[in-house]
Amino acid sequence: MNARQIIDRVRRGEELSTQQAQWFAKGLADGAVTDAQAGAFAMAVCLNGLGERGRVALTRAMRDSGEVLKWTLDGPVIDKHSTGGVGDCTSLLLAPALAACGVYVPMISGRGLGHTGGTLDKLEAIPGYQVEPPRETMQELVAACGCAIVGATERLAPADRRLYAIRDLTGTVESVDLITASILSKKLSAGLDGLVLDVKTGSGAFMETEGDAHILARALVDTAKGAGCRTAALITDMSQPLSFSAGNALEVIEVMETLTGNQVNEALWDVVAALGGEAMVLAGLVPDAEMGVARIDHALESGRAAEVFGRMVAGLGGPVDFVERYFDRLPSAPVICPVPAPSTGFVTSIDTRALGEAVVALGGGRRRPGERIHPSVGLSSLAMIGEDRTANEPIAMIHAMSVTDAEAAVAAVRAAYHMGEMAPEEPPLIYERLG
Repeated sequence: MNARQIIDRVRRGEELSTQQAQWFAKGLADGAVTDAQAGAFAMAVCLNGLGERGRVALTRAMRDSGEVLKWTLDGPVIDKHSTGGVGDCTSLLLAPALAACGVYVPMISGRGLGHTGGTLDKLEAIPGYQVEPPRETMQELVAACGCAIVGATERLAPADRRLYAIRDLTGTVESVDLITASILSKKLSAGLDGLVLDVKTGSGAFMETEGDAHILARALVDTAKGAGCRTAALITDMSQPLSFSAGNALEVIEVMETLTGNQVNEALWDVVAALGGEAMVLAGLVPDAEMGVARIDHALESGRAAEVFGRMVAGLGGPVDFVERYFDRLPSAPVICPVPAPSTGFVTSIDTRALGEAVVALGGGRRRPGERIHPSVGLSSLAMIGEDRTANEPIAMIHAMSVTDAEAAVAAVRAAYHMGEMAPEEPPLIYERLG
């Protein structure tokens, strides 16, 4: 068996066998497969697909190319993955809420790239928070407090790390088969009993149409199940930001306000509860999602989720009084200014991707891996679809490092908002469930 034979097989549209997938993944991890061969493989998959069995084979092989975590806990191990959006900070609420309900959550998360925010970048806005602790530290924290939101180590799914970088260079990022194998190989390397997926659709999502989001969600659910992991997916809205803020420290503030009950974002809460309800069913702790939602609601309302979040932050090097003093502990931008509405009327639609790109331009995201970001910058007090404004009334607040940056952001945000005389229908939060 060699790389050329496997590439030729995929190029001809023939099924990738388990043994071939294992050989190729091992070659990606140890360097036996060259960059040129990896690129040719990715292009062949992009053009011809792998089929369901081939996707499962590649996913399992990339998962097994490195370490797969083992757990000896007295409860189910569940995680969540989102395909990304703007103002999407559900992970920071969901992980501690599930932990408060008796679920163990080793949440392996990523950094932002492009217009979408990254969970690890949000957490790094918290002083001292270690997003890449030793594996033993992460596993001890999960056992002690129920959750840990951290980054993947180099020992988890190394074949995916190599193939992911090559896909970016070869124009094969959009392949559903490769997206599916990439997402799931990393997630399943955490040794999960179940996985809940949040697949976004709308102007701020990678899958802008509901049809494309359905195709990806179906591939993810079927592949994860084929790899032996109980899985469900929700297709949720990203035609507008999920939070009233977009930016790392600003989103953490909104999470803390919701966790502590100071100022609850109902849309954010509802999506978290819906995802949590599905996760509770996968965990076998409730008979149906409705009962799971009620359990998540109680964990948030009672303050138990906030307590778990505080213990997680302290356990990963953050302030021990973060829940009580979060506003003092997070950085703030030196320049804050309003964005005046472009006209009088109702917000009829939002170019949500443009809002994410405005945050990146402020320095709150990165255009390429490794780029430094400013945790304090971003947008807050964002107007949502259906809200009315008079001309020049604020539709958002800019948080910037300089006046020049702020002025450019004002222009970008104003252009992203579309106003009309009639109030539009508000988009649904959740479009579809797949299981």
